[in-house]
Amino acid sequence: MQTRIKPEWLTYEDAQRLTSLGRTTLWRIVKSGEVKSAYIGRAVRISRKSLEEHMERAAEGALD
Repeated sequence: MQTRIKPEWLTYEDAQRLTSLGRTTLWRIVKSGEVKSAYIGRAVRISRKSLEEHMERAAEGALD
């Protein structure tokens, strides 16, 4: 049995699969600073923890 590694930093494609959000929506929340991201050259990596926290806040706001 193989152990799956859960990356802490996601590509846009990984973040899309995780959240079912579109690339434009992810780009907007990354650019606004709502989620933590890192730029390595031209590559962008999105913090999984920050993205999950953002989604939790959005879900709580939807309940209000």
